[in-house]
Amino acid sequence: MNPAEIPTTSVSELPTDDLVLLDVREPDEWAAGHAPGAVHIPLGELPSRTDELAELPDDRPVYVICRTGGRSARATAWLNAAGLADAVNVAGGMKSWQTEGRPLVGDHEGVAPEVL
Repeated sequence: MNPAEIPTTSVSELPTDDLVLLDVREPDEWAAGHAPGAVHIPLGELPSRTDELAELPDDRPVYVICRTGGRSARATAWLNAAGLADAVNVAGGMKSWQTEGRPLVGDHEGVAPEVL
């Protein structure tokens, strides 16, 4: 898929209700800080975890996010080509999520969440 053909949106344009967010970053990045309610499947594991992908809602877009937008663009292209989701890349990724002041949670108790 041509990069220009990958559906993309910005963090500021994301819906506030019923947001389905798929985070494709690595486990250490996820643990440091992620969006509340996001689903975590690292990019390299997508092909082997199609059963989990099939559980994502099919009545609305799945927004795919990584650190800055590169890995999520590849994941979006793959998900759409495979027919597994109506996927949309989130431009700027979690860095933009943080800049926009969206909530972050982390897995390390007593440590403020951050985007690696």
